Amino acid sequence: MRRMPSIFISHGAPTLALDAEKGIEFWNWAQSLPKPKALLVISAHWETRSLALGTTETQSLIYDFHGFPDALREIVYRAPGSPELAERVQELIGTKLGGMQSYPKQGWDHGVWTPLVHMYPKADIPLLQMGLPRDATPEQLYYIGQLIEPLRNEGVLIIGSGQITHNLRAMDFSPNPPPKIWAVAMDGWCKDILMSKNWGPIFHYKMQAPHFSQNHPTDEHFRPLLLILGTAHDQRGTIRFPITGFDYGSLSRRSIQFN
Repeated sequence: MRRMPSIFISHGAPTLALDAEKGIEFWNWAQSLPKPKALLVISAHWETRSLALGTTETQSLIYDFHGFPDALREIVYRAPGSPELAERVQELIGTKLGGMQSYPKQGWDHGVWTPLVHMYPKADIPLLQMGLPRDATPEQLYYIGQLIEPLRNEGVLIIGSGQITHNLRAMDFSPNPPPKIWAVAMDGWCKDILMSKNWGPIFHYKMQAPHFSQNHPTDEHFRPLLLILGTAHDQRGTIRFPITGFDYGSLSRRSIQFN
């Protein structure tokens, strides 16, 4: 079986799900990938106290936002759950870092479904969500990624869903606003660090990333990247940036593929 990439998606605002133009970019990206046997998603929007897995059955979506078009609440994404993948993740994690908790009624938040409605619109690929441990250090997140890395050789597409820059209070809703200088600096820093293959500074992002607190008043949208880096720890593949640019002046769209 061909080794799967692992990817980090900057998922932007929930309105991504309604945006046909941006949706084509995500569709084209998915078409360039091998078809996954299953999807494992770690979203910034489900933080947990410890390692945890969500539903293994199809559930109603979580519409975890306010002030957006009502049409978003009409979107459905009825992908099959994956109890088999849940068992495999539990096997790989074991008792490390406290083991896995199970939340069988935890549905999929918008960090999961807003990109997937474009990438895999048939909703025919089994889907599992893993929680983002809120108290894990950057090194521990990286280690979690290392633990689940074997899934890449088993047909599983591992997806981190967050944002390279995420300051909602600085969003500019005027037409085609220029990106903020501090957002451009953060976005460029991430690109340069990743391409250098010297990832050490990313573990100290709060101190070393330019204007980090301005780009991330809270850091949950950056943290999935640390876990995805762990799935590429051998650094034997290439790195691509299938989607770039900015939304609303403060949200980097940079998404990353580790081959």
